[in-house]
Amino acid sequence: MTESEARRSLDAAVVPASLDAIFDLLAEWWEEVGEVAPMTRFGFETAVIEIAGNIVEHSRGESDARRFTLDLFADAQTLSATFRDDGDPPLLDLATVRMADADEESGRGLALANAGVDDVGLRREGDRNVWTLETRRE
Repeated sequence: MTESEARRSLDAAVVPASLDAIFDLLAEWWEEVGEVAPMTRFGFETAVIEIAGNIVEHSRGESDARRFTLDLFADAQTLSATFRDDGDPPLLDLATVRMADADEESGRGLALANAGVDDVGLRREGDRNVWTLETRRE
């Protein structure tokens, strides 16, 4: 377990290739974070990638002009991720998110994110969407 705080950040274009940069950032961050229970790590990483995928898939406008930031943070008690993107405000209520039926082709990302961490938040700050993910280290 880390005795100090571990932080990493990324500023990237809203394009599918940015998902690879997130995987790379997570790999660097985990080295600094130290030991985390495998299921906690898997759930957190899944949530981060699913939210990133939603940002990439559902942002509007010219994708080259859209940007997002990702801030990762860990201390002795928690793991957290904060995304900020300049896409259109999502028209969804996180309280109503459910896993898609087996015959549906999409609609699992937010449900997987919810299942992977203790808390998923979404708010609008000015012209930015702010997604927060937090889970306890166990």
